[in-house]
Amino acid sequence: MQRVTSADVALRAGVSRATVSYVLNETPGQSISPATRTRVLAAAASLGYAPSAAARTLRTGRSDVVLCLLPDWPIGNEVGNLLGNLSTELARAGMTFVVHPGSEADRPAGEIWKAITPAAVITFAGFSDGELGAMRAAGVAVVVALLGGPGREGCELQMPQQLVGRHQAQHLRGTGHSRLGYAYPDDERLRIFADPRLAGVRASTPEDPVVETVPLDPDRAAGAVRRWRAVGVTGVCAYNDEVALAVLAGARLLGVAVPGELAVVGVDDIPAARLAVPPLTTVTTDQRAIAAHLAAGVLAAISGKPEPLPPGGDAIRVISRASA
Repeated sequence: MQRVTSADVALRAGVSRATVSYVLNETPGQSISPATRTRVLAAAASLGYAPSAAARTLRTGRSDVVLCLLPDWPIGNEVGNLLGNLSTELARAGMTFVVHPGSEADRPAGEIWKAITPAAVITFAGFSDGELGAMRAAGVAVVVALLGGPGREGCELQMPQQLVGRHQAQHLRGTGHSRLGYAYPDDERLRIFADPRLAGVRASTPEDPVVETVPLDPDRAAGAVRRWRAVGVTGVCAYNDEVALAVLAGARLLGVAVPGELAVVGVDDIPAARLAVPPLTTVTTDQRAIAAHLAAGVLAAISGKPEPLPPGGDAIRVISRASA
């Protein structure tokens, strides 16, 4: 089937292609009657006309696509919420948000952005200096998002993962727990989040937390609980709510009372957190605020404006329930 073009719309509406272009692109300064505008829009809708993204890029000199290169991660509740909110924020600014999950082994990042020619690229882990230079030369605004290292060109956006760990530790210490443990995930792909969260816990307690890798398996989680109890740990900061639920399951197998003998704090406030036994205390992040900040950073990078200020500390908070 042949693609519907603006010439087809013009023929259906009985106007020139220039008039079609003015109407569909909302070109200012054109004296087009409301009746003609309605006729063009109706013709485009009846034909299913979709403007060519490539042609629009040639006409405006800029793509409206924002490409997000998502690492090889399990997409959990919080990352999913962030991506959805970011898509909404960018759509309000007339941008198209495209997410490409995968790893460098699947397809190099350079091949992906060259195929799409986006206005901006968002990454969670950062680029090499060579990759940054290539994108800059191609006119792509680079936005290193969330966990990109400082000192790179472009608009650096950092989500304070360390603050998540600090909130966990401070909540436990505030409820009388001085000897803390940290439940580390057994998925290596999550280290990019787990390490800064653990660093936040370490920065908030005078004694180094006892770190145990906790799989999502009750029996193996029980082993971690047993080892924590043997060295006097009374409060556990878990990497996220799923790991915290594993700790709760392990405690139940051993007959360890939560929070009487072991307090547990998770991260993310997933729906299952409030259904846990006991309901899980957790740290949550305002993903709408983070997404709005990130979208503002993308638009600033594209237009060459200064980087926006990050969200305030109230974007991260503890939801206190019965587990701690």
